[in-house]
Amino acid sequence: MRTWNTPQRIWLTGATSGIGETLARRLLREGHRVVLSARREDRLAALCQGHTNAVALPLDISDRGAVQSAGRQIQAELGGLDLAVFNAGTCEYLDAGDFDMALVERVLTANLYGTLYCVEAALPLVRAARREGRPARLAVTSSASAYLALPRAEAYGASKAALSYFMESLRLDLAPEKIGVSVIHPGFVKTPLTAQNDFPMPMQIRTEQAADAILKGLYKGRKDIHFPRRFTFIVKLLGILPLTLRFAIGKRLVRESQT
Repeated sequence: MRTWNTPQRIWLTGATSGIGETLARRLLREGHRVVLSARREDRLAALCQGHTNAVALPLDISDRGAVQSAGRQIQAELGGLDLAVFNAGTCEYLDAGDFDMALVERVLTANLYGTLYCVEAALPLVRAARREGRPARLAVTSSASAYLALPRAEAYGASKAALSYFMESLRLDLAPEKIGVSVIHPGFVKTPLTAQNDFPMPMQIRTEQAADAILKGLYKGRKDIHFPRRFTFIVKLLGILPLTLRFAIGKRLVRESQT
């Protein structure tokens, strides 16, 4: 698969697990200068070992001050960013019978606010790349669940839908600056996070397949990178059905214990 001909300056979060780890290994192998962020310092160090083009930057994205400091460190190290891929996030499912607002806040903080803290820190860096005459792009990982409301996904789905809307709106405002914005909408991917799911995951793919789809989409400048397409097209179609039909279909997915 063809990607960039020249090394890119890239910041990747969520780099030590799942899709992020596979992306990190691919980008490093291709020779890009990659700043890798995750919370686990030991796993970051192991990932970067033997790669002179890797910069380990441990980070909790829910800490806005730490994210702003990370942005300043990247500026000092690289001068700017050609690409930022904000992939860190979490997933917890809500039991409506035991409404847990702390769970909702945790998920929204990680998936929405944490990602936007990173966007805030990255904007001066991608603008610096544009001033150098280089293409520049922001990419965030949302979810196919942003297309369609699902049972127990109140917090997770809302965080991803809000993130997708925010970035699609930001894309419009950044267009005059020629800064690209890609929103990544994965279906089910086999990762340590999805391994905790206790329900069927149709058309699940491997992280290598997900990384292929993401890198191909980023290289081509796609605004909506969604995969596997046979799954995401179905979810998109369900998402535009009339409300009564969406509700009827969604009710069939509710567990017996919830009814």
